[in-house]
Amino acid sequence: MCAALTPSGTSDRLRVLVIAEAANPEWVSVPLVGWSLANALRSECDVHIVTQVRNREAFLRAGLVEGQDFTAIDTESVARGIYRLGEALRMGEGKGWTMVTALSSRLAYPVFERKVWRQFGSQIRAGAYDIVHRVTPLTPTANSLLAAKCKAASVPFVMGPLNGGVPWPKGFERERRAEREWLSYVRGAYKLSGARRRMLDAASAIIAGSRFTASDMPAQHQSKVTLVPENGIDPNRFDLQGDLPPRGATRPLRGCFVGRLVPYKGPDMLIEAAVPFLRDGSLVLDIIGDGPMLAGLNAQAADLGVDEAITFHGWVAHADVQSTLGCADMLTFPSVREFGGGVVLEAMALGVVPVICDYAGPSELVDEATGIKVAMGSRADVVAGFRAALAGVLSDPEMLAPMAAAARAKVKTHYTWAAKAKHIKDIYHWVLKRDGQIPRPAPLDTALWHPQET
Repeated sequence: MCAALTPSGTSDRLRVLVIAEAANPEWVSVPLVGWSLANALRSECDVHIVTQVRNREAFLRAGLVEGQDFTAIDTESVARGIYRLGEALRMGEGKGWTMVTALSSRLAYPVFERKVWRQFGSQIRAGAYDIVHRVTPLTPTANSLLAAKCKAASVPFVMGPLNGGVPWPKGFERERRAEREWLSYVRGAYKLSGARRRMLDAASAIIAGSRFTASDMPAQHQSKVTLVPENGIDPNRFDLQGDLPPRGATRPLRGCFVGRLVPYKGPDMLIEAAVPFLRDGSLVLDIIGDGPMLAGLNAQAADLGVDEAITFHGWVAHADVQSTLGCADMLTFPSVREFGGGVVLEAMALGVVPVICDYAGPSELVDEATGIKVAMGSRADVVAGFRAALAGVLSDPEMLAPMAAAARAKVKTHYTWAAKAKHIKDIYHWVLKRDGQIPRPAPLDTALWHPQET
């Protein structure tokens, strides 16, 4: 069913068609980002969401009305086949994500957009929407057929937050091979695509989810590039008002790792770095997550004689993670290639101090007042850096309390989905008026993007 052609409620309340192929309130990662942003925009604008049919039941359970609030497009006959092909080519559970993303964005997603235009093209041409905004896919490699069609219809097309493609850091080729990331060696070839060039030319605004992605956009488009970090926080899931536990006040201190147990996340580096403190009883670790490294991590902990100080929780439902994470003093998270870093924001919202690698997504969320950054280097450098960081905290645990308070305050001010929706509404108004520089919201309101070191 198509959206009704209702007029905007007020001159300030824009009519927006939000394209969110991946959007699901009951899942994690990209689908949760797609849902959270699309749903938050409903508070700022008259929004109709277009999503894939696999998300239909979750939308209905969330209280949205089909035909009025959203439309579900059925491309399952294609998507299922592409998914099975990706699973066969990825050569290992939880690995080869670049391959899976490439297949989906190049083969399955264009079918979705063609069906979207077939269903909504006449309404877009008739002026039923002030803005068309493609929220997902997040990957910059997914070209859009809608951008040029919207431009021809004189309807602004906004895309993003786009995020991804962060280069593998030097010294982690072993992890890269273990992740089966063969396609990442030639990933940059997508920039040569004529379809990408036409999409970027036609887009009215490009929202980047990270500084790297912003800097990776062609120079001729930088005037319409802005930065809104990919991830956000839902206050209904994270209490941003309650009193914080006294971080660093009890012994042993508690560190927590949350994520898939795969090489680039670095759980093995964390255990290696923490060995002296796990042995002397000054630190314990909670490791939340499942993946191909789980058995090896258990063996590593036993071989090092620290298994009594580490609790492996395995897979935990997203809604239940915070009950364990919220009891930690620190998020100990040595991931070396994180695009967004949603778990870092979740920890900050809970007043858990992040200890992270100074690279890619997490390093853009954490500053000196809100967490601890470990310099990127070789594997040995990261292990040594994390060990030094943990030693510093253990020698002065009182440093954690002010960091925890500052981290939560930063999230409350800048990183709720509601705050992000307000930023994006400002971008919409800029697109329609083209007055001055495109809004670049705090705390990332820099006029220059600085590419990451490769």
